[in-house]
Amino acid sequence: MTPPDPDVYRAPMRSRDDSVPDGIAVERALRIGVCGVGGRLSQVPASLVDAAAAVATEHDERVARRLERFADAPDGSYIWTRDVDGLAWLGRLAGPWRYDDSREARDVDLVHVRPCEWVARPVPEASVPPAVQLTFRRGGRNWQQTHDPHVSAQTAALWREMTKGPDAAASDPSHLA
Repeated sequence: MTPPDPDVYRAPMRSRDDSVPDGIAVERALRIGVCGVGGRLSQVPASLVDAAAAVATEHDERVARRLERFADAPDGSYIWTRDVDGLAWLGRLAGPWRYDDSREARDVDLVHVRPCEWVARPVPEASVPPAVQLTFRRGGRNWQQTHDPHVSAQTAALWREMTKGPDAAASDPSHLA
């Protein structure tokens, strides 16, 4: 039996701090190969447990729970984001959570990060799965899982096509679901 395709998440990477311009966190994430969420802290946490406790105190409990869900997402999960121009980008989580206390990370409020392998170019809008389009149309700044019976297979086929060429996706009929 074939294992299920990985989970799919929406990662707007938009700060809750309205002084941070839209798009700069996504630009940085694509450039350095990370995915993340905001929530600057007054002190660098030693662990995820410390980070979640500090986020709950300095921000609120809901933000702390979102951080934990982000950190707990399995490696290999698919990530969708949009840049400042509205172009869709597809990535895959590729490692554990860490707190990035660099000046640039703090400036764009993308301090809770994980390694992420991004495709080399934006995904054509016509190729973005409908469930992903819907999650972005709803708006918001939250990291969230996309729940749809077809989105994982559709995203997996698109990932194969964009990372290994069109023949890889064409050989797998699951993208037609």
